[in-house]
Amino acid sequence: MEENKDDEVLKNDAENKKCEEQNEKPKENEIKLELEETTDRLKRLMAEFDNFKKRSSKEREQLYNSILADIVSSLLPVIDNLEKASGAETSDEAYKQGIELVKKQFMDVLTSFGVEEIPSVGTTFDPEYHEAVSSVVDENFGEKEIKEEYRKGYKVKDRVIRHSMVVVAN
Repeated sequence: MEENKDDEVLKNDAENKKCEEQNEKPKENEIKLELEETTDRLKRLMAEFDNFKKRSSKEREQLYNSILADIVSSLLPVIDNLEKASGAETSDEAYKQGIELVKKQFMDVLTSFGVEEIPSVGTTFDPEYHEAVSSVVDENFGEKEIKEEYRKGYKVKDRVIRHSMVVVAN
């Protein structure tokens, strides 16, 4: 009889272990599923944050370039006047050199901020960078080649601050 009790106890223990294993498997699967969901959410959150950083950086750069373009566009008449003053006839060479130095210093400051002159005379007319004020027929120039520049144009990176006013040949 004692053997039967021992067999029954062993049998019950075996059944209990089976039940426990069966109960543990669903828990284990639930934990794995929860871990996968959490990992997926974390990856999505990290990707979203990375996109946010890139977007913020791009917006900040665009804002900087926009503000710079606004400031430079308000200073362009000063540059135009310095160029006119440096081209004016004068008997005082020291005065003329002073104007040239101020103009050069001004242009160096603008260049340090990424402002560039738009090339025009001798290049092909491009409506994105040039504004044609007249056209002439001249055999010395090619088709749509810029013959003369009335006003210099400037740009910051790819953004045009002011178009060049030009005369287009042929």
